[in-house]
Amino acid sequence: MMNHPELDMQATRQRLFTLRAELLEESESSRESRDPVMLDQTTVGRLSRMDALQGQAMAKAGEERRQLTLKRITAALSRIEQEGYGECIDCGEWIGPKRLEWDPLVLKCINCAS
Repeated sequence: MMNHPELDMQATRQRLFTLRAELLEESESSRESRDPVMLDQTTVGRLSRMDALQGQAMAKAGEERRQLTLKRITAALSRIEQEGYGECIDCGEWIGPKRLEWDPLVLKCINCAS
Protein backbone atom coordinates (compact mmCIF):
# COMPACT_ATOMS: atom_id res chain seq x y z
CA MET A 1 0.00 0.00 0.00
CA MET A 2 0.95 3.61 -0.41
CA ASN A 3 -0.51 7.04 0.23
CA HIS A 4 -2.01 9.06 -2.63
CA PRO A 5 0.85 9.61 -5.12
CA GLU A 6 -0.32 13.10 -6.16
CA LEU A 7 -0.51 14.60 -2.68
CA ASP A 8 2.12 16.13 -0.42
CA MET A 9 1.62 13.96 2.66
CA GLN A 10 3.59 16.29 4.94
CA ALA A 11 1.32 19.21 3.96
CA THR A 12 -1.78 17.02 4.33
CA ARG A 13 -0.66 15.82 7.75
CA GLN A 14 0.03 19.42 8.83
CA ARG A 15 -3.39 20.53 7.59
CA LEU A 16 -5.04 17.77 9.64
CA PHE A 17 -3.05 18.74 12.77
CA THR A 18 -4.05 22.40 12.28
CA LEU A 19 -7.71 21.47 11.83
CA ARG A 20 -7.58 19.33 14.96
CA ALA A 21 -6.01 22.17 16.98
CA GLU A 22 -8.70 24.61 15.78
CA LEU A 23 -11.49 22.20 16.73
CA LEU A 24 -10.01 21.59 20.18
CA GLU A 25 -9.74 25.35 20.71
CA GLU A 26 -13.38 25.84 19.62
CA SER A 27 -14.44 23.05 21.95
CA GLU A 28 -12.68 24.66 24.88
CA SER A 29 -14.01 28.15 24.15
CA SER A 30 -17.61 26.92 23.90
CA ARG A 31 -17.48 24.87 27.09
CA GLU A 32 -19.48 27.41 29.15
CA SER A 33 -22.32 27.54 26.64
CA ARG A 34 -22.80 23.79 27.09
CA ASP A 35 -23.09 24.07 30.88
CA PRO A 36 -26.44 23.29 32.52
CA VAL A 37 -28.99 26.09 32.33
CA MET A 38 -30.22 27.53 35.63
CA LEU A 39 -33.95 26.88 35.94
CA ASP A 40 -34.64 29.34 38.78
CA GLN A 41 -37.48 31.57 37.52
CA THR A 42 -36.83 34.12 40.24
CA THR A 43 -33.53 35.08 38.59
CA VAL A 44 -34.27 34.37 34.92
CA GLY A 45 -37.54 34.92 33.05
CA ARG A 46 -39.28 32.09 31.22
CA LEU A 47 -38.38 33.34 27.71
CA SER A 48 -34.79 34.02 28.70
CA ARG A 49 -34.58 30.51 30.13
CA MET A 50 -36.03 29.06 26.92
CA ASP A 51 -33.44 31.00 24.90
CA ALA A 52 -30.73 29.71 27.21
CA LEU A 53 -31.93 26.12 26.79
CA GLN A 54 -32.02 26.52 23.01
CA GLY A 55 -28.51 28.02 23.05
CA GLN A 56 -27.29 25.14 25.19
CA ALA A 57 -28.83 22.59 22.80
CA MET A 58 -27.17 24.28 19.82
CA ALA A 59 -23.83 24.37 21.66
CA LYS A 60 -24.12 20.66 22.49
CA ALA A 61 -24.95 19.82 18.86
CA GLY A 62 -21.94 21.84 17.72
CA GLU A 63 -19.74 19.95 20.17
CA GLU A 64 -21.05 16.61 18.88
CA ARG A 65 -20.13 17.68 15.32
CA ARG A 66 -16.66 18.75 16.49
CA GLN A 67 -16.10 15.43 18.26
CA LEU A 68 -17.18 13.50 15.17
CA THR A 69 -14.80 15.56 13.01
CA LEU A 70 -11.98 14.97 15.52
CA LYS A 71 -12.56 11.21 15.18
CA ARG A 72 -12.46 11.55 11.39
CA ILE A 73 -9.17 13.49 11.65
CA THR A 74 -7.67 10.78 13.85
CA ALA A 75 -8.78 8.17 11.30
CA ALA A 76 -7.27 10.17 8.41
CA LEU A 77 -3.95 10.51 10.27
CA SER A 78 -4.04 6.77 10.93
CA ARG A 79 -4.60 6.09 7.21
CA ILE A 80 -1.55 8.26 6.42
CA GLU A 81 0.57 6.26 8.90
CA GLN A 82 -0.73 2.97 7.45
CA GLU A 83 0.00 4.18 3.90
CA GLY A 84 -3.63 4.06 2.79
CA TYR A 85 -4.58 7.74 2.67
CA GLY A 86 -6.46 8.82 -0.44
CA GLU A 87 -7.75 5.40 -1.41
CA CYS A 88 -11.52 5.01 -1.81
CA ILE A 89 -12.90 2.70 0.89
CA ASP A 90 -15.42 1.22 -1.56
CA CYS A 91 -13.63 0.63 -4.86
CA GLY A 92 -9.97 1.00 -3.88
CA GLU A 93 -9.23 3.60 -6.59
CA TRP A 94 -7.48 6.87 -5.78
CA ILE A 95 -9.77 9.69 -4.69
CA GLY A 96 -9.29 12.77 -6.87
CA PRO A 97 -6.58 15.04 -5.43
CA LYS A 98 -8.82 18.13 -5.78
CA ARG A 99 -11.54 16.33 -3.81
CA LEU A 100 -9.05 15.57 -1.02
CA GLU A 101 -7.76 19.14 -1.07
CA TRP A 102 -11.34 20.37 -0.67
CA ASP A 103 -12.04 17.91 2.17
CA PRO A 104 -9.05 15.94 3.52
CA LEU A 105 -11.43 13.72 5.51
CA VAL A 106 -13.34 12.32 2.53
CA LEU A 107 -13.34 8.50 2.33
CA LYS A 108 -14.84 7.82 -1.10
CA CYS A 109 -14.12 8.77 -4.68
CA ILE A 110 -16.75 10.87 -6.45
CA ASN A 111 -18.23 7.82 -8.20
CA CYS A 112 -18.72 5.81 -5.01
CA ALA A 113 -19.97 8.83 -3.08
CA SER A 114 -22.75 9.45 -5.61
